[in-house]
Amino acid sequence: MRVSIPNPAAAGLAVVVGAGTTAGADMGLLAPAAAALGVALAFAVVLLLTRPTTDDADTRVHRMVVAPVALVLAVAAGVLGGAVVDWWLIEPVAYPLGALIGSVAAFLLYRRLATTLALSVAAVVAAGVLALAVTALVLWISGVAPFHAFGRMLEFGLQPDSLVIMVNSGTTFYLSAVAVAIGFKMKLFNIGVDGQYRLAALMAAAVGGAWVLPPVVHQVVVITVAVAVGGFWAGIAGYLKVTRGVSEVISTIMLNSVATGITAYLLNTDRLAVQISTNNIGTREIAETGWVPGIPAGFMGADREIFGLVVLAVAVGVGYWLMLNRTRFGFDLRATGQSPTAARASGIDIKRMVLLSMVISGMVAGLVGMPQLLGQSHYYALDFPTGLGFTGIAIALLGRNHPVGIGFAALFWAFLDQSSQILDFEGIPKEIAVVTQATIVLTVVVVYEVVHRWGLRYQQQQVGRELARGDREEAAAS
Repeated sequence: MRVSIPNPAAAGLAVVVGAGTTAGADMGLLAPAAAALGVALAFAVVLLLTRPTTDDADTRVHRMVVAPVALVLAVAAGVLGGAVVDWWLIEPVAYPLGALIGSVAAFLLYRRLATTLALSVAAVVAAGVLALAVTALVLWISGVAPFHAFGRMLEFGLQPDSLVIMVNSGTTFYLSAVAVAIGFKMKLFNIGVDGQYRLAALMAAAVGGAWVLPPVVHQVVVITVAVAVGGFWAGIAGYLKVTRGVSEVISTIMLNSVATGITAYLLNTDRLAVQISTNNIGTREIAETGWVPGIPAGFMGADREIFGLVVLAVAVGVGYWLMLNRTRFGFDLRATGQSPTAARASGIDIKRMVLLSMVISGMVAGLVGMPQLLGQSHYYALDFPTGLGFTGIAIALLGRNHPVGIGFAALFWAFLDQSSQILDFEGIPKEIAVVTQATIVLTVVVVYEVVHRWGLRYQQQQVGRELARGDREEAAAS
């Protein structure tokens, strides 16, 4: 039986129950388990005292999907919030605060989470579970205890230094995935991000190492060069598509090879490179005025620093969302991607949109190497990270081209990369992480397609109900 009380009172009671239960249970349970229990009880309070505010709140699908998904997300928010706060405060204080966060999330999620979004989250969870099951099967067939391997990965991956590496790697993965996602929104497959960011990083490093400029100006010049080179290189593929009808898939693949050749030609001691060590050459080191200081991570017990340009990745994500959802260009981009014929009929210049989308995608791709270049290596050498463009394709698919989804996917991908490093010391092939990554991308694509088709059918049923209700109301009025 649901009791109706004012929403602020319900939210306050949920917070009190969640934080209080966690504080009490922490005396007999592990802190994360206590937080999970507290948030679960807070969610039960919300379930009893409030009602959802979405239009389809009374449907059976909403009741079956939204409540479980909201519960899982709220518990995850509470436990993760407690773990983060635990870096600064003592455990008996940190996890009740985490439970407070989870309790507030429980109230907001249950009331406002839409069915379609809940279905998308459920699809990701289902794909993740399936991917772990496939990975466990592969480990078991190989004679390795799956729980032992997963346990060691989790233990190593959650160490402070590993978390810093995960954030740093996730930053570059995120930029690469956003560059790919911009093309995907236009139904363009920009496979050339790999060549675009490597050529951009080389030219930016060469310019940055050639002169000593004042701080801020130096960083801005280096980043501007990278953005310009990436945009120009992707623009070639866009120009070929709109003027000659060349598929961007073919042209970007070929341009990757051309970029590799140009990079190899320029990265020579007779041209842009100098000898760095016996087996390595690279551009001249960028002066310290061009470095971007890292963010100290001593607060979480790590000896490493977080890339300062993680702020740039956040800004790119926010800009990407604003462009898609708050600008005329973003509307035209999405409309063209969904139906070029309808977009052309409404007056949108399709060729212009294709060219601009490729250029913007390349400009973001040019940023991919900047966190590494300005935050750690300070020169472009033979050992500069490669393959990030292809990783971005997988992460964009996993994150469904949404800036928040891409962020979680990038961090998850980076976690698997970093946590798998410990497996070599356990006699377990670390390539097992690749199996998980490949499986989860495949399963997410398949599950999302199933959910998308089911969601369309569900929306059609909702429209049918609304039309039938309108007909009944008109009949009753007449």
